[in-house]
Amino acid sequence: MMVKTNNIEKSYNGLRVLKGVNLEIEVGQIVSIVGASGAGKSTLLHILGTLDSPDNGELWINNIDVTKLSQKKIAHFRNQNIGFVFQFHHLLPEFNAIENVLIPAMIGNKNGQNKTTKAKEILDYLGLIDRLDHKPSELSGGEQQRVAIARALINEPKVIFADEPTGNLDSENSNEILNLFFDLSNSFNQTFVIVTHNKDLANKADVILTINDGVIENDY
Repeated sequence: MMVKTNNIEKSYNGLRVLKGVNLEIEVGQIVSIVGASGAGKSTLLHILGTLDSPDNGELWINNIDVTKLSQKKIAHFRNQNIGFVFQFHHLLPEFNAIENVLIPAMIGNKNGQNKTTKAKEILDYLGLIDRLDHKPSELSGGEQQRVAIARALINEPKVIFADEPTGNLDSENSNEILNLFFDLSNSFNQTFVIVTHNKDLANKADVILTINDGVIENDY
């Protein structure tokens, strides 16, 4: 089991956003989380990704109960085990593509030469080998998002959490990113958990989780 929750609850200013979420995600699965705006999708994703803490409940990632870890240990665990892709690429404009990809490795004090080689391999796999020295402003929207995906992959995470990863892209680039996720899942058994309004992406996932009024309504 890659991700498992037990009765996750979260409130903000007295408003109950998550009301007891239970889910299980297997290694290598692509799971989409769908639901109306305000249903709790992004809140759940941020908790699953350890960017926020639940008020109650347990979160297990790769057989570790991260809710029992200190903030320092959670930060280290996140760097080593989790990748993130967001709607906006969040690339640093002053750095080129390969430098942006290497940032999580630098934070994790990984061997520089080995990770530079790894970054080139990932960017090559993503079709960006001729864009290594290009800064974000010199890349198309689809290329920027692929660099962000490469950054998420650099530390070889156990699971990647993506929040509306195609929400800022046109249909052609959206399809490229969608196909890329499935290629990565099939080739490397990479686990993805994706919050999306993109029906094509959601419907092609191995599992669809619908969140409604703070609880998981169904999965199939």
